[in-house]
Amino acid sequence: MEERREMTVREAGKKGGETVKRKYGPGYYAEIGKKGGEAVAEERGREFYVEIGKKGGEAVMRLHGPEFYSEIGKKGGQSVKAKHGPDYYARIGRKGGSAKKKQD
Repeated sequence: MEERREMTVREAGKKGGETVKRKYGPGYYAEIGKKGGEAVAEERGREFYVEIGKKGGEAVMRLHGPEFYSEIGKKGGQSVKAKHGPDYYARIGRKGGSAKKKQD
């Protein structure tokens, strides 16, 4: 016999989130998140995001140390290189340089 147990709050939330994702599509969460972010920015000002970003960065640095940023930066650079090829940075550098020349 199968014994039934109650769902945890976490399990219920996950089940509900999956149902909404199936019903409205994965882009739905991005859409409502953007609306929510705009509402917060209107209410508290865009500086609010700068402030919480700094607090988050400081917390991460206290937890992992400053070397953590070097490590994740290298990993990110390697991922970009693997995805776009080794000459990617040279190409975007040229684009940035030519855009700068047009401004001057």
